[in-house]
Amino acid sequence: MSAFPYTLETSPIPRLGLVVLQVDETIEEDFRRIFPPEIARLHIARIPSGAELNPDTIAEMEGALPAAASLLPGFEPLDSVGYACTSGTTLIGADRVHSLIAKAVPTKSATNPLTATLAACEHLGLKRLGIVSPYIASVATPIRNAFTAAGLTVPETLSFGEEVEARVARIAPASIAEAARTLARSAELDGIFLSCTNLRTLDILAPLKRELGLPILSSNQALAWHMARLSGIEIAPIL
Repeated sequence: MSAFPYTLETSPIPRLGLVVLQVDETIEEDFRRIFPPEIARLHIARIPSGAELNPDTIAEMEGALPAAASLLPGFEPLDSVGYACTSGTTLIGADRVHSLIAKAVPTKSATNPLTATLAACEHLGLKRLGIVSPYIASVATPIRNAFTAAGLTVPETLSFGEEVEARVARIAPASIAEAARTLARSAELDGIFLSCTNLRTLDILAPLKRELGLPILSSNQALAWHMARLSGIEIAPIL
């Protein structure tokens, strides 16, 4: 049998890779809304993660990250790869996350929700940030510390104190919005950050921004914005 001749063709559409927690039910849907197929080709790899989010399960993800990232298509370099875990990045370290991804998969750039949100704060000129998160204290405190270490003032934070990821994905957007309103009333802020890729925040960002008169950032929105910026992708304004 002779092989039928064919030609190889490379798509000009930018290619994005996303390493998503096994238990995350939110970010993939958000990204497919932000990046329709005519704008970007989105490739997803899942990383093993515990049903509960705490420093021990996050530490285990550090060891699993290279293998997960290596499962992304690597025939040609991706335009950007994102590690989709805010708390994981904070406890592992943003530089360490970047190094692990860069060694595991060919990519022109890499980022994560912490790095992306700090870049968004700089882009918007934010100095005083309130943080809403679902986390227990041992996870929430390092995130606050990461922002203050980067030079931001964090006058107030609110957390739902939830450790079970399946419940995090089911926290009502109305509850998240009310937490943001409470923060805005309790402190003088330049903006509010809704932390966690598993929180359902995408549909409340614009209404909250109009209502509170403040920039409202979220892990998924900031990560998408930063990956688009790193890749030269034009998307509708989401900050």
